[in-house]
Amino acid sequence: MILGKVSPGFEYIFFAFIIKREDGLTQAPAGEAGKSEMVEIKYCARCGWLPRSVWMAQELLGTFGEALGGVSLVPSSGGIFEVRAGGTLVWSRKEKGRFPEIKELKRAVRDAVCPGMDLGHTDSP
Repeated sequence: MILGKVSPGFEYIFFAFIIKREDGLTQAPAGEAGKSEMVEIKYCARCGWLPRSVWMAQELLGTFGEALGGVSLVPSSGGIFEVRAGGTLVWSRKEKGRFPEIKELKRAVRDAVCPGMDLGHTDSP
């Protein structure tokens, strides 16, 4: 946890986390394709998008669990909001002109790292 000050009288708390697999692997063993794929959420810290990014990370971890190697949050600037799954850009606010709905993001991550995984009600229109 990092406690910082943005301006006098305004403080923020930033939680940086990466969830690692219990077995400590950084690469998926043979036959476990997709299990070590990382998701990276790069967000504009100055825009105040940390809470949105944390919520999306939580949703992805709750949905994909151990199928992911982890989710990392990367503070940036310039209005950026990008999500990469397994190194592939799956969402860009600049390209799409908006933030993803959580169902859209889950589908995009699934398609990049766990093709064929059933997302249950998230797959229904």
